[in-house]
Amino acid sequence: MSRMQGIELHAIDLIKRAGKYIRQKMDQAYHIEEKTNKSDLVTEIDQHVEDLLIRGILDRYPDHHVYGEEGRIVRPDTLEGTVWFVDPIDGTMNFIRQKRLFAISIAIMVEGELRYGFVYDVMADELFHAIKGQGAYENGIRLAPIQERPVKEAIICMNATWVTANRRIDSNLLAPLVRDAVGVRAVGAASLELAWVAAGRVDGYITMRNMPWDYTGGQVLIEELGGRVGTIEGMDMTYLEQTSVLAGSRQFVEDVLTYVKK
Repeated sequence: MSRMQGIELHAIDLIKRAGKYIRQKMDQAYHIEEKTNKSDLVTEIDQHVEDLLIRGILDRYPDHHVYGEEGRIVRPDTLEGTVWFVDPIDGTMNFIRQKRLFAISIAIMVEGELRYGFVYDVMADELFHAIKGQGAYENGIRLAPIQERPVKEAIICMNATWVTANRRIDSNLLAPLVRDAVGVRAVGAASLELAWVAAGRVDGYITMRNMPWDYTGGQVLIEELGGRVGTIEGMDMTYLEQTSVLAGSRQFVEDVLTYVKK
């Protein structure tokens, strides 16, 4: 077994163990805190899961770096070496209120290149994973290439925030896109929405505000299936800061950019 195969299998083992822990603890009493606002929440379960993942990574690979959402370890300030992007519970509001539609997301970057992506829908027990150059899979079944669709044939995942008054984009730019699309959905877990793009359940994903742990796992999935992931301005991702995200088939992404650049 190669070292890289070992990394893949180790990541999957950690994710499955973390998912089991979440299912065991989610119906018990736990503490909830606000981070930046009333919709940006963290629970002690998020924190314990991140601790579990960090320990599991560094016990096996002590020279690797971890970029985690909950800040349980000092985040790296460069992308040198091997970096794990970790979101212990993506969709914490869904976890708290709906007890479904949340995910564990991990991506592994080696010397600045995303190589591995994992998105685990904990309650549906669906594991999406991809290895650069080796395909993308859902519970071990290989996924087909992303189907090319323009906006007018697309179902889009996007929060309604971006078509109302906000600080990040002129809402008038995306309102025509919403009217033209087949439909718009807001799941509330970026990694799951990106995994659904990869699986062909929806056709695109748009947000003005994601952190690397939100999108990197899904980015590997989508790009491995022929899709594109970049910023709403059409730029490449940078991975060390908050950014907009535009993802989908090449045709979808190019079509969306025509709306934004009008």
